[in-house]
Amino acid sequence: MTKDIRIKMCGLTQPEDVVAAVDAGAHYVGFVFFRRSPRHLETDAAAALALATPKGIRKVALTVDAGDAELDALTSAVPLDMLQLHGQETAARVAEIKARYGLPVMKAIGIGEASDLSLIDVYAGVADQLLIDAKPPKGSGVPGGNALAFDWSLIAGRRWLLPWMLAGGLTPENVAEAVQATGARQLDVSSGIESAPGVKDADLMRAFADAARG
Repeated sequence: MTKDIRIKMCGLTQPEDVVAAVDAGAHYVGFVFFRRSPRHLETDAAAALALATPKGIRKVALTVDAGDAELDALTSAVPLDMLQLHGQETAARVAEIKARYGLPVMKAIGIGEASDLSLIDVYAGVADQLLIDAKPPKGSGVPGGNALAFDWSLIAGRRWLLPWMLAGGLTPENVAEAVQATGARQLDVSSGIESAPGVKDADLMRAFADAARG
């Protein structure tokens, strides 16, 4: 293992979550704007967290099939460094959002089987980063944060021309294996650093970062 793993801790909802993420060495902090998620934030709460985030830590907004009005309100109220699109946004919509807001865009892609990998090529030409995540179970109603991993062998040895993150069911217990199996240099974690849905745990955050970096 090496020390150059970059970690995104997502679904932060409290000021102490940001402090714990930064103390653990996170490079990104993620705020969720999706009402069906236990990690959903209103814009005023998110703005306060973003303003309290130290410089150099990238602030990412997770949205799901958000329209222009929602994104207009979000980007005008919350100082952000990146938009994460976690819905069914088309490649054209990704390009449109990049052009409209002038922010880097990360597109999440759910992987359940080998045929899903073709989506990576679809979005690689328009997104700034990719989030390779587990496909949510049918009927879950929530596109991420489901504490599910996918078959890492599906992407073992694969490389893409743009930065990407590995997500989906990562925990302090399995993250070292995930890095070894996939070669991921960036990791996204949410449920794996929680004591209950939406409740972050500083000890788990530290344990995750330590395990990821060996």
